[in-house]
Amino acid sequence: MIEKIYNAFLEKYNGNPVLVQSPGRINLIGEHTDYNDGLVLPAAINKYIFFAVAKNNTEMVNVFSYDFNDSISFSINDIKRSDTSWVNYIIGVINEIQKSGKEINGFNLVFGGDIPIGAGLSSSAALETGLAFVLNDIFDLALSSFDIVKLSQKAENNFVGVNCGIMDQYAVVYGKENNVFRIDCRSLEHQYFPFKSTEYQLLLCNSNVKHSLVESQYNNRRKQCEIGVEILQKHYPSIRKLRDVSVDMLLKHEKEFDADVFAKCSYVVEENTRVIKACKALNNDDIKSFGSYMYQTHEGLSVKYNVSCKELDFLVDFTKEYEEVYGSRMMGGGFGGCTLNIIRKDFKDKFIELLSGKYKNEFNIDVDFYDIDIVDGTKYCSLQ
Repeated sequence: MIEKIYNAFLEKYNGNPVLVQSPGRINLIGEHTDYNDGLVLPAAINKYIFFAVAKNNTEMVNVFSYDFNDSISFSINDIKRSDTSWVNYIIGVINEIQKSGKEINGFNLVFGGDIPIGAGLSSSAALETGLAFVLNDIFDLALSSFDIVKLSQKAENNFVGVNCGIMDQYAVVYGKENNVFRIDCRSLEHQYFPFKSTEYQLLLCNSNVKHSLVESQYNNRRKQCEIGVEILQKHYPSIRKLRDVSVDMLLKHEKEFDADVFAKCSYVVEENTRVIKACKALNNDDIKSFGSYMYQTHEGLSVKYNVSCKELDFLVDFTKEYEEVYGSRMMGGGFGGCTLNIIRKDFKDKFIELLSGKYKNEFNIDVDFYDIDIVDGTKYCSLQ
């Protein structure tokens, strides 16, 4: 793929481009906790967006999206929102760089990759952080890795309009081969946990549905969590986010909550506890216990947080029939996208065959499967 991106750059522009690869990410456990100052357990994966970028010594930014076969040009001095959705991720990064007081000039960019769009693998974060990484290089911006994370998150919050937490960008930048890492979304510290086995495989099952509720309901869930915090702050003034809340606190004041808000808040509080237990399971090389926590997370996301859908529930429920599958859950914002599964390697092919037929019969939709390896975060790459 990087050769295709490089050759497309040479066809369209002059210059010797810098080549960068920026991975997608999975989150093994800890979903919808990041914007509540909670704990998450992501990893960077071997699905990428590739970039070829070079200065052009003008004020113009020229961008070609290989995947969409679409181009756009605009002045670096005339930054404004685009009607084309993918363009706003590019412009948002440039806008945040300029707002930070850094100066950049015109450049030529070709990008594209193999991260499935809408599958919950954070193609948007890969795009934002990869662009920030390469602009930091060619314009000598002196941004740290964490600067790139924060800048990319702000681009999505402020320009794209998705009020995401920090996990996706953090995971894409700080990924480490054969390691998952727990991020404390309050302190913004992280700790790596080895995750490699010759016996089991991480397998993504793409439902190939994306219901239109994702962005609106994401922002709605965030608001419901904030409402819960406001209720509890009347009794516990030190509380800042749901990270500070215990199950006992919630139960003690349950009657003050709307039932729906209570369910959302209780899921988040329980999920933070599950992340801690899951990390202990990894330290003990106890993949079966780890998988059981994944199933618990899915149940919470489906029943309490209400961000699943019938297709995702079907994919997870199917796995419960087979002891060779250690864990399964929906992943990402919800209402479609992928399930993440931990499966014995010697059962994988049979599992794919069985699930493909059942899912097709149930929904008349094909399910796509992706073997996942855990890789390093955003970095330079070269032609093979």
